[in-house]
Amino acid sequence: MPEKNIAKKAVNKVKSDNEHGSRRALIEDLFYDFNRSRVQIYWMNFVRGIFFGFGSVLGGTVVIALLVWLLSFLVDWPWVGDAVEQVQDSLQRDNRN
Repeated sequence: MPEKNIAKKAVNKVKSDNEHGSRRALIEDLFYDFNRSRVQIYWMNFVRGIFFGFGSVLGGTVVIALLVWLLSFLVDWPWVGDAVEQVQDSLQRDNRN
């Protein structure tokens, strides 16, 4: 009985390894079909990096602007208002200079 379990485990392991190997080979073939030269790969990654950086900066700017705008509604609250007013004064002082 234990010999059958060992045999089943071995067969399942071989099947799993074959599937993994064939998937990996397929992905590598697709990659090399679409990207034949290293120059293309480097250029594509360079452009992708520029757009990623630009998108990150733009997204961060929008999030900070929305956060400051939402905090401006809390100026009337006693414990939050003082901190929000300090932030607004700091931003306005920087804009004047």
